[in-house]
Amino acid sequence: MKICVFLRHLRSNIKIMEKFKTITSTFVPLPIENVDTDQIIPARFLKATTKDGFGNNLFADWRYDKAGNPITDFVLNNPTYSGEVLVAGKNFGSGSSREHAAWAVAGYGFKVVVSSFFADIFKGNALNNGVLPVVVSESFLADLFAEVNADPKTTVTVDLENQTITDNKSGKKETFQINAYKKNCLLNGYDDIDFLLSNKDKIEAWEKNN
Repeated sequence: MKICVFLRHLRSNIKIMEKFKTITSTFVPLPIENVDTDQIIPARFLKATTKDGFGNNLFADWRYDKAGNPITDFVLNNPTYSGEVLVAGKNFGSGSSREHAAWAVAGYGFKVVVSSFFADIFKGNALNNGVLPVVVSESFLADLFAEVNADPKTTVTVDLENQTITDNKSGKKETFQINAYKKNCLLNGYDDIDFLLSNKDKIEAWEKNN
C-alpha cells in the first residue's frame, strides 16, 4: 500500500483538529501548584480507548464528591468563571505520561493552558491534541490570578502567530516559546498525519523514484 493511501485510511478514523486562531477569552483560574496527571484525570478513567467523554471527568476528584455530586467551591463548578483558557499554578501536568490528561483538558473545551512551568511530556501531549501550553513568568501569572479574583470578566489574548499573550486588563504582554513544527500544525489544524498528507506531492515523488 502506498504511503499516502495508508495515511488517508488512518485519517478517516481520527477526528480532525481545528485550526488555532488568535483567542481572546475570559479564563478559569486554578492557582494550585504541582497539579499532576492523576489529579487532571484519575487513573480509574484510563480504560477508555477513545477521547470521547474525557472532558466530563477533568479534575473529577476535585469536581465531585464520592456520591457524584458537584463540589460547589471547586472552580469548574463556579459559574462565575468560564472561558477557553485555563490559568494554572506552577508545574502543571507532572506525574505519569498519560495522554488522557491532555484529552481531558481538550475535551472540557480549553484551548490554552497558561502556567509558569509545564512537565515536558504533558506539554507534548497537549500540543498533539490541539491544546496550546503557554509558559509565562511567575510575576505575569500572579498578576492574572490577582486580576481575575478582582474581576472574573478579565480576559487574555493569545496570539499564536506572534507567540504573545496579553493581559488585557493591565496591557502587559509576554512572548512564549513553541516548537516551530508544532506551531505550524496548530495554525493549520494538522496532526502528524495531516502534516504528512500536506506534503503528499513530495511523498509521491519520492515513491516514484524509489
